[in-house]
Amino acid sequence: MPAPLTYVVVVLVVLGTVLWVAELRWSRATGAMRGRLAAGARPPSVSVYHERELDGLPDPVARYFRAVLKDGQRIITHARVTWSGEFNMGRPGADKWAAFTAVQDFVPGAPGMVWDARIRMAPGVAVRVRDGFVDGAGSMLGAVLALATVVDKHGTPEMARGSLQRCMAEAAWLPTALLPSQGVTWSPIDETRALATLRAGEVTASVEFRFGEDGLMTSMFVPDRLYDDGKSTPAHYP
Repeated sequence: MPAPLTYVVVVLVVLGTVLWVAELRWSRATGAMRGRLAAGARPPSVSVYHERELDGLPDPVARYFRAVLKDGQRIITHARVTWSGEFNMGRPGADKWAAFTAVQDFVPGAPGMVWDARIRMAPGVAVRVRDGFVDGAGSMLGAVLALATVVDKHGTPEMARGSLQRCMAEAAWLPTALLPSQGVTWSPIDETRALATLRAGEVTASVEFRFGEDGLMTSMFVPDRLYDDGKSTPAHYP
């Protein structure tokens, strides 16, 4: 085998090994974070939903729960959501879409979540992104090829509040997580809107939920969503 080709093979093997180790370390760190999330969950106060829990709730909230839940339904203690689609890497008015896949774990009893994503930036080049709200702290970590860190935000009150706001807004996928028995306090705004507030450790966050005539959610609104550049702007979901 010619020497130059030997060097190329060695370089490719070394590069492949480095990337494999980086992915392995990333996966292990994600698993450890999910483990901390599960370990921090409090035992559920109730195991099934009862309609009497709706007494005293704002009218649009009570209509919503009656539309999506059945009396005696099991309370969700852990949910895993698989994502596939396009992720907007830009800010409002400056869209930058990229294909991505992700797996997200929710543990309402913590409360918290871990979102582990792979975003395709170019052929053969992906950015690994892990967002979380665990143990009352928010975090965002991004690394090209799981190796070169490009964003690492954690440990601030603003990051914690923004992460908890996201966790609450996405709890629409598991409605029992928004029940009063799960620690959520609902305040009326008008006939189609209500404010949900949740406390986790030292962090308190609120999200405005909006409902249609059929009782189902139409959107969520946060007036001061924190982004990874440290700036807060209004955010609508979806």
